Amino acid sequence: MSAQKDRWVSSFSFLLFCASSIPRRGSARLLQELSPQEYFSSLQAGRASLAYFSHHASPGAQPFLEQIENSAEALQDYGISVVKVNCRKEDVSRYCGKENTLRKAYLFRGSMLIREFPTDALFDVNSVVANVLFALLFNEVKYVETLADLQNIENALKGRSNMVFAYVPATGTAEHRAVMEAAFVYGTVHQFVLTTEATLLRDTGDDEPDVVSAQLLFCHCQRATDLAQPCRRTAMGQALTMLNIHRHLKLMGAPLVTEVAEDPEKVSTVHLQLGLPLVFILSQKETYEADRRTAEFVAWQLLGKAGVALLSRDLVDLNILLRSNVALKTPDEGVPVKYLVLEDTDEVITLVEDKSKVGQIQEEEEEEDEDEKQNNNQDIQDDQVVEAVSRDKKRELPLEQILVLTEETFHSALLETARTVVLFYASWEAVSLSVLRSYTEVADHLKGTQGVLLAQVNCWDWPGVCAKENVTQFPTIKIYEKGERWVMYDGMWGTEELTSFIMLSRVSCPLKLATIEEAEGYLRGEFPSELSSYHHTSVLGVFSTATSEAREAFEEAGNILSGHVTMGMYFEDDALALSRKYAVSPPALLLARSGGQSVEGVTLSKQSAQDMVRMIRYELLDVFPEITVQNLPRYLQLRKPFLILFSDGDIGEMESEEMLKLAKGRPRQAFVACWLNLKKTPVGRGVLKVYFATVPSPPLLLWVNLHAGGQVFQFPSEQTITEMNVLSWLERLKAGLEIPSSTLSEEDWKPPLPAYDFLRMMETAVPEVPLHPSHHHGDTLVPKNPGGDTTVREEPSQETKAEKGGSPGRDLRGTAPRLAAREKQGKRHSEL
Repeated sequence: MSAQKDRWVSSFSFLLFCASSIPRRGSARLLQELSPQEYFSSLQAGRASLAYFSHHASPGAQPFLEQIENSAEALQDYGISVVKVNCRKEDVSRYCGKENTLRKAYLFRGSMLIREFPTDALFDVNSVVANVLFALLFNEVKYVETLADLQNIENALKGRSNMVFAYVPATGTAEHRAVMEAAFVYGTVHQFVLTTEATLLRDTGDDEPDVVSAQLLFCHCQRATDLAQPCRRTAMGQALTMLNIHRHLKLMGAPLVTEVAEDPEKVSTVHLQLGLPLVFILSQKETYEADRRTAEFVAWQLLGKAGVALLSRDLVDLNILLRSNVALKTPDEGVPVKYLVLEDTDEVITLVEDKSKVGQIQEEEEEEDEDEKQNNNQDIQDDQVVEAVSRDKKRELPLEQILVLTEETFHSALLETARTVVLFYASWEAVSLSVLRSYTEVADHLKGTQGVLLAQVNCWDWPGVCAKENVTQFPTIKIYEKGERWVMYDGMWGTEELTSFIMLSRVSCPLKLATIEEAEGYLRGEFPSELSSYHHTSVLGVFSTATSEAREAFEEAGNILSGHVTMGMYFEDDALALSRKYAVSPPALLLARSGGQSVEGVTLSKQSAQDMVRMIRYELLDVFPEITVQNLPRYLQLRKPFLILFSDGDIGEMESEEMLKLAKGRPRQAFVACWLNLKKTPVGRGVLKVYFATVPSPPLLLWVNLHAGGQVFQFPSEQTITEMNVLSWLERLKAGLEIPSSTLSEEDWKPPLPAYDFLRMMETAVPEVPLHPSHHHGDTLVPKNPGGDTTVREEPSQETKAEKGGSPGRDLRGTAPRLAAREKQGKRHSEL
């Protein structure tokens, strides 16, 4: 680090050397002694000189002469010569003739007098250099006494140049000298403004009630174009020395954000050269614009404390964890770049301001790993989904096949692909993260599928997008067709169910068939070809030319059921021939189960789309289904009693045949005949424990009426399960001759609490920052400046408004999502 400091000190010394316009003379004594005639004849146009006229008999002037001589070398660096003019007794000129004249020093530019200085104002080297440079730069360095004067200068500079505003308690001090020396070097680059009024500094927004020390503010007026907004200001946190001012101005002149496309270990910026750390915001191409804004926001907060760089994962092959979103490089030699997982921009700022934070974060991650190994976290164990997500917290998800959408890319991405599947989720919510895992498996299954794009939107990052799309619960999946019409997925979150829904939604629903051959192939499962590997029941609507009203209702029903079922439609002139083959009359439905091995015909008696939807969903249910966790909701929606056979494994052939007869018989409309494999669906054992104090051995045939009374009846174990025996038993139940084994509680099966409006919660998370509409891009919450000593508080400038137009928010966007985040907002399930 000392070597780096030597480099920039040397470069600055060289800069001062080049600024000198008069070469040094070889003598060790730089103070020249000349007669008045010699002095005035040696003056050159444009050359500055400081002269003191003295008689030999002036012993009281000796201390002043010593200070003048000591300052000669410093002034020589700026092309200013220092001369002692020896006056003769007989000389009665203006500068030698009067006693009070001998108590002054005179600053000339060429033969023109610039300024007279009382000798008591030039009491040391600092006062000499400061006052001389201040006088020479009088037209370049503006002195202000009121806030209005300062604002006028700011307004004149906006969009053109930056301003360096300095407060010094008094002129002639070391701080005043440092400011004037900086103005001499940088005056052609920045406008320097000076004041000695402490109240003016407070009026600019300084938080200190009593200003007692010199301060310097860099005002970014060049970036401001709105006259109504003040220039953004960055205070220099160090003492006002020439080296510190030079260092600060070098930092202010560096790019706000540096974009890098190489290994961070090889990156070198002016910040590292000046002994400051460099923060890398890790990005990816899908969220470049948001990441750029995040980097700019962080850079403004850390201006003067650290540099900020934007590093794209797509351009650099980094051997780091995908969940890492921030990297830190220190100026210390031999210290490797540290890759970290941070939650928000506040943590990045704290990371720089508190050097011990890096080790603390790493210790916290190690402690979390240890906690997961011990599995003693009661908050996590309170909820099974949260527990599963936390268990896989460090597992990286393969998200390469999923496009990350932002507010800027959302609508354009929907137009680029025939069908875009969008998962709306919240990065801190356990169910969302669990579904994200299934979503990655779906992406792997559909890899290479033409016309299908899988994407994701983190609603915690982009609540404006989610609100506009009417997403108020997480997770939500929608499939958009060319950005226009969309269908919402409302099924199970398993990989198989999601994949099936996406594939089915690719096919027109209903699919219009042109020939009988196509219709027959459709019923055999051969058409469309892209669904040949998916086993499902196909629905074919057959219509004559006279049934146009039913056909229109069928088409509307197809739009509602898109993604859930395969529907075809045939309405050509020979539709009657097709319907006669299956003994139905148009309008009718043909249901092909098991790849066309059996085709059932159903007459369409209902003409409304909603009636057809309910009818189709009912007809697609299995006649004697095996109840699983996945399909149970579909059968519960029928609100019918269950005649359910619990079996410890597959049911026997005889029992299956007898139960199938029951299911196909006349009473089918009255109840749901089904069975449950306790080995395949172990949750069934828990159900039986609710029904019985002591669970009998399977097989068990039960009548359960969940929707009327909740009574549970057990078929007599000594009787054989046959159609006749069961029907006879059902008659006894109907007559009230059987005693129920148990009666379920009348408590409604509802969530313990109403659903959360997550977007509203995010809006009020930081009440002082409102949630802006999507078209304003203000969908994020900007953290306050935690430091308070680097950036002076101000009214929003032009850049500030642009910042709010796409502010980075509390989350660090653009990083690859990990399976679970540190849940700062998390509560125990019992508390929600």
